[in-house]
Amino acid sequence: MRAAVIVFPGSNCDRDVAVALEHATGRAPIMAWHGEATLPDLDLIVVPGGFSYGDYLRSGAMAAHSPIMREVAARARKGVPVLGICNGFQVLTEAGLLPGVLMRNAGLKFVCHDVELRVERAAAPFTQNYRKGQVVRFAIAHMDGNYFADAATLDRLDGEGRVAFRYVENPNGSARDIAGIVNEKGNVLGMMPHPERLADPMLGGTDGKAMFDGLVAALAA
Repeated sequence: MRAAVIVFPGSNCDRDVAVALEHATGRAPIMAWHGEATLPDLDLIVVPGGFSYGDYLRSGAMAAHSPIMREVAARARKGVPVLGICNGFQVLTEAGLLPGVLMRNAGLKFVCHDVELRVERAAAPFTQNYRKGQVVRFAIAHMDGNYFADAATLDRLDGEGRVAFRYVENPNGSARDIAGIVNEKGNVLGMMPHPERLADPMLGGTDGKAMFDGLVAALAA
């Protein structure tokens, strides 16, 4: 499996997810700089967490207009899986690859701790290693993780089974406890929690490892 991690000025979780991918695939991913306009043939693209462009204007707003994101969008339209984590989720919404927006947390404070999530969608390629209804533990670290969309969009996400994860105890005010969603094709996942931060026993847990192992299995099938 060949993967790429997109790197923006201010990305700070790119190396973390690269390590998780290398452990799962046995191959280091390409670290693709935001200023690049093309990508090689890939099986997976990851837009990592951090503070792209210092979160100026809005979180993810400037990164969404980077040259590389036009290529990411084109690959997504062709069916290449794209995973956006934390700031990556924000970038994907700002780029129009996922509906809704990520607003300032309801408590107006940065939150950084482990949370429990309920798996709402257990399907390839991202969540096939989980059971629907399973409760998993991931880490969060964000200031603007409050997911918002209008009622019609939220109803559509629920009705089409496009909510991948919900918070068991909502840490940021997200509408309907949403922690992660997929696009209509199911090949783009945006989520605020960090699976890569609990993907090794030395990090204190392995619930996130199942996502990366599942991706490898799904993309090898």
